Amino acid sequence: MAPYDRDGGRVERIAVLVNPSAGRGRQAGAIDGVLAALGPGAERLTARTPEEARQACAAAVADGADALVAVGGDGTMNLALQAVAGTGVALGIVPAGTGNDVAACLGLPADPVAAARAIATGRTRAVDLARIEAAAGVRWSAGVTGLGFDTLVNDLANRMRFPRGPRRYDLAILLELARLRARPYRITIDGGTGDGTGEGETLEFEGVLAAVGNTARYGGGMRICPAADPHDGLLDLVYAVRVSRLTLMRIKPRVYAGTHVEHPAVHSRRGRTITVESPGITAYADGEPAFALPVTITAVPGALTLLG
Repeated sequence: MAPYDRDGGRVERIAVLVNPSAGRGRQAGAIDGVLAALGPGAERLTARTPEEARQACAAAVADGADALVAVGGDGTMNLALQAVAGTGVALGIVPAGTGNDVAACLGLPADPVAAARAIATGRTRAVDLARIEAAAGVRWSAGVTGLGFDTLVNDLANRMRFPRGPRRYDLAILLELARLRARPYRITIDGGTGDGTGEGETLEFEGVLAAVGNTARYGGGMRICPAADPHDGLLDLVYAVRVSRLTLMRIKPRVYAGTHVEHPAVHSRRGRTITVESPGITAYADGEPAFALPVTITAVPGALTLLG
């Protein structure tokens, strides 16, 4: 099969965004193999900061790149996604981060070189995306938008300078648990109540956790929205009402198997457009900070052309 080209011919130019520090640098040695597997049309973008990377991706697409490939974790993928969403320019994902949740949910090879070889075949498929709108702008997500306790943990961990590595996240969890409190949520769901066929509903509750999923996983394997399907034109909302610290600690391990949704404090809905309001919460898209709430999240069918 000829490599993908949005104009129907062979690929002549593939822009490649590489995050060499993804996965704590464990996959840095595979980058040469990835570039070789992508073929002679692969051009590595030059960027030293996330903002430079964003600009480089946007410029590559504007200049006529036939495809954009992200080599890194979910954060690198999300950054590249902003440049190609809704454009018809294909995205290739080479998982080289710590969690690689989106790649796993999309059934892509876990090995970076194998993923690059799959991209080089030129096979494409359409995948739904979530469009996140707020007063500050628009952002796209391929995976999960976090809207509760986990985003508070991320906020705190990002502000901490010590300790380094995963221990910082573990400490942030303990600190946030110590000051856990339920927050008021107002969530409006359009285009689906329980099964995606209704006219919508508005939920008002005090809760500790909320997430909207285009795919099932976030946080390195936690199946927070276990029924989410990136091909059904719908988004899955999962939320937990007020619970004690002890109950939340008991629920959290069950998220990896997706069985937390069986707990009586955890509820789910499905819809095409979901608006979430809650004070003091930042929405995280694919693990990256997006906007302060309120946000409106809309499923956009087939907004991504995925390679591999």
